[in-house]
Amino acid sequence: MTRHIELNPVSHLTVGTVGEPGQRVFYLQGSKGADLISLIIEKQQASMLASSLETLLEELSEKYPNEEEREPIWTDMRLREPIEPLFRVGNMGLGYNEEIERIVVVSYELVEEDEEPNAVSFWATRAQARSLVKHANDVVKAGRPICGNCGQPIDPEGHFCPNRNGHAR
Repeated sequence: MTRHIELNPVSHLTVGTVGEPGQRVFYLQGSKGADLISLIIEKQQASMLASSLETLLEELSEKYPNEEEREPIWTDMRLREPIEPLFRVGNMGLGYNEEIERIVVVSYELVEEDEEPNAVSFWATRAQARSLVKHANDVVKAGRPICGNCGQPIDPEGHFCPNRNGHAR
């Protein structure tokens, strides 16, 4: 039987990693009171979440101006312990509820084609979403440096760059 967990409103919402660059595991984590939910996400999902939230926030500020301050509020964005992932995320969606003035991030479990996914909904204020955008972008950028020639990550041990060895097109 599938479950849908609602954290409305979240008291904490963040993206974080565990592990060394190149071996990091990304998490989307939220809490409401004592309920702490950690979900495994991909680096690209963290980046896309930040980008999509940023676009949504811009649209909301045009449609509903003067709702909240525009700068992200400072909050502790570290992952909280214990980090026990509920599931790996396959898809995410965003929405906005005008009545309660909250953004919702819905995360669906990665499942086989015939299965129904579990889901978690994180309901956040615009200020929380702004903080998440900034933090998620910082977390994504904190990985391995990118090679300026081929665009691939550079490992601490070194990097084989096909563009520097005559293999470039």
